Amino acid sequence: MPGLPLSGIKIIDLTRVLAGPIASQMLADLGAEVIKIERPGGGDDARAFGPPYLVDPEGKQNNNNSFFLCANRGKKSVTLDLSKPEGQEIVRELAKTADVMMENFKVGDLKRYGLDYESIKAINPGIIYCSVTGFGQTGPYAPRAGYDAILQAMGGLMSVTGHLDGEPGEGPMKVGPSIVDYMTGMNGSIGILAALYNRKVNHGQGQHVDVCLLDTVIASLSHWAQIFLVNGKVPPRRGTWGNGGMPAGVFRCTDGELMLVVGNDGQYARTCAVLGRPDLATNPKYLKNNDRVQHGKELMAIFAGEFLKQPVKHWLDGLEKAGVPSGPINDFAQVFADPHVRERGMEVKVEHPFEPSLSLIRNAITFSGTPVTDYRAPPTLGQHTGEVLASQLGYDDAKIEALKAQKII
Repeated sequence: MPGLPLSGIKIIDLTRVLAGPIASQMLADLGAEVIKIERPGGGDDARAFGPPYLVDPEGKQNNNNSFFLCANRGKKSVTLDLSKPEGQEIVRELAKTADVMMENFKVGDLKRYGLDYESIKAINPGIIYCSVTGFGQTGPYAPRAGYDAILQAMGGLMSVTGHLDGEPGEGPMKVGPSIVDYMTGMNGSIGILAALYNRKVNHGQGQHVDVCLLDTVIASLSHWAQIFLVNGKVPPRRGTWGNGGMPAGVFRCTDGELMLVVGNDGQYARTCAVLGRPDLATNPKYLKNNDRVQHGKELMAIFAGEFLKQPVKHWLDGLEKAGVPSGPINDFAQVFADPHVRERGMEVKVEHPFEPSLSLIRNAITFSGTPVTDYRAPPTLGQHTGEVLASQLGYDDAKIEALKAQKII
């Protein structure tokens, strides 16, 4: 059985909440050894972000909730009090043999502990040091803390999300999940992987990788932001309407809704045939996509009236046969019951101390040669403290017990 792509890579992970942990979870999935440093007693802030929690076998209150579980599989949890010199020294000792160190503290916070990039680089010049923040390491906002929803607002995402102006409920709207955190995590893992490759081919040089939520959300707006950069006009909110092919959006049927995206002129003609309106395909006003965009409001209204005549399945069956991209609007129960999702194995089972068959979401990357098949449960708080200190730093039982007595671990 071949090893995983990152087997042999060691990561010291000081990140908390979501963006940083998503990045390190990706790397753990790919085979890296990720040592997650948590506060004694409380641990990662995410552990206190509310229910649902796993059920403790003894009925005791615990800190293993869904927020933590979604971003920390495959890691080792070590509890350390970073406010104490002894805790700081343990991190430095671990970092001496690490490939990567990750953190998401406020800019400058770790310098007072001797755990900033320059301090760690001095003891390990080849270290890849990744900082994940709300606003980056430079700029007037650098000292600020940042959470996903704040950056959705400040980065422009909310301005183009929500119902169209003039419709009920109009106004800026937050995207449901913490999507900026997730994308920032992906950028973090990409940056780390690129820096690891650069180190390998360029004589062992490490570097500081700076990723932040604000940069990420702006970059993620892609063609929406590019519209503004091209013509200086702020794009309006379009609700569920598409921003390329037209017509595209949610259409109500007799028993529910579906999502339709007509991406080109051929798909448009075939959609008109499915709707029983071939006249729309030959109407000069709608022949080309640019024409349909120009007359989008009236065309969407016509399509809305047609879709109201039949149930969802009727339309989806016809559109699929015609080769037109469309789909149902599923809730999570429908998603994980979908035969295609089940075939793709997006729900995986792991053994957790509180749940022998805990469901998690699998890594979205599929490798032909080094598949990710062995998922490990997110750790309980401090689960691996003794193991890591003994195996990596050579601490004996007496020293570990002394550190516990001093509440350093």
